Amino acid sequence: MTNKNDNKVFVPDMNMDKQIQKKPWWRKQLLWIVGSSLFLCWCIYFIAFADHRSQVKVDVDRISISIVKDDYFQDYISVTASVAPLKTIYLDAIEGGRVERIILEEGNMVNEGDPIAELSNTNLILEISNNEANVARAINELRTARLQMEMNAMEIQNQIVKLEGDLFIQKRKFNNSSSFFKEGLISEDEYLQDKTNYEASYRQMALLKENFKRDSVYRNIQIETLELSADRMEQNQGIIRKRLDNLVIKAPVTGQLAALDLEEGQVINYGTRIGKVNILDRFKLKAEVDEHYISRIRTGLKATCKFPNRNINATVVKIYAEVEEGKFTVDLAFDSNEIQNLRIGQTSHVKLELGNPSEAKLLARGSFFQSTGGQWAFVLSKDKSTAYKRNISIGRQNPKYFEILDGLEAGEEVITSGYEIFGDNEVVILK
Repeated sequence: MTNKNDNKVFVPDMNMDKQIQKKPWWRKQLLWIVGSSLFLCWCIYFIAFADHRSQVKVDVDRISISIVKDDYFQDYISVTASVAPLKTIYLDAIEGGRVERIILEEGNMVNEGDPIAELSNTNLILEISNNEANVARAINELRTARLQMEMNAMEIQNQIVKLEGDLFIQKRKFNNSSSFFKEGLISEDEYLQDKTNYEASYRQMALLKENFKRDSVYRNIQIETLELSADRMEQNQGIIRKRLDNLVIKAPVTGQLAALDLEEGQVINYGTRIGKVNILDRFKLKAEVDEHYISRIRTGLKATCKFPNRNINATVVKIYAEVEEGKFTVDLAFDSNEIQNLRIGQTSHVKLELGNPSEAKLLARGSFFQSTGGQWAFVLSKDKSTAYKRNISIGRQNPKYFEILDGLEAGEEVITSGYEIFGDNEVVILK
């Protein structure tokens, strides 16, 4: 069988002599090259420019956000104070003894001199009896000494009177002897004897008078000493008798009896504090302030005290030096003397001004401060989708705001709630 194609004549095509060019190798791999290049660029960008900080996603409803603003910063602190009497008089036992009867109870109003309680003290009664006996003995000794001195004085005076009489006779005899001796009627021995007797009596009189004078001075001094001793003992007796009056405890001033610590049958010693009396005509406030502000609190600072239905202005008048449990105490006096309807122990929220208002950047207070110490905060981006950790500087603070010194600008938003939920992450993604 013969093939039909075998009869065909092959005519060469001149065009078939052209050389066919091969395509470049990179065209076959173009997609792979482009993809690899894009991946390489992405890797370079990720390594060089991408944010590698740790991130955490948080629901916006779980956080608080505040805006930084320019405003006046009011430098004040808020403390709680309690009403106290401006003056308190303490009751101390002036005399020790056993409590026999309590006349007034704690909380009663008292007038000056009102009896509060009665004490008994048998030792004091015995002491008074002994002192009275000593006083009587001293008075008797004074009387005896005075009588003895008067008798001695009279005896010396009698001696002087007698000696004056003898001296008069001796003088007259001496004068006669002197005349007789000049006329030669008596001997020289008789004249000299009369002269010697007269001169001896004269000297004896002088000595007796000098002795009487000295005895008088001594007697006066001794009597004055005895009189002073007796007077002193009588005065002491009066003081001791007043101690009996002190066994009745009385109100020292008019006011309210407070904190009376007495029980019937109780034995108290001298100086024991048994209560106090509050003078209720004027009041003050006692406030406890954190020791952080101890260098800024001084007398004269102004304060506003909030009471139900009214505010009252006050001034710091006293600062106590003791710091207990991280706080110290200050006293505030009301600027007005006509303050009524206050009760001791009543509390008040006090706004204590530490300085004058000044312009500043303000950020609302928040619990983030406890986590950062005010050294950094999470600041929202402009699109509010992310918050970044940023270093900041905080100055003064009041119960509402922090004063921003550096790191934030007005209009920026900051997360002010607690940062515990963020852990150690540096970027917060807001959902």
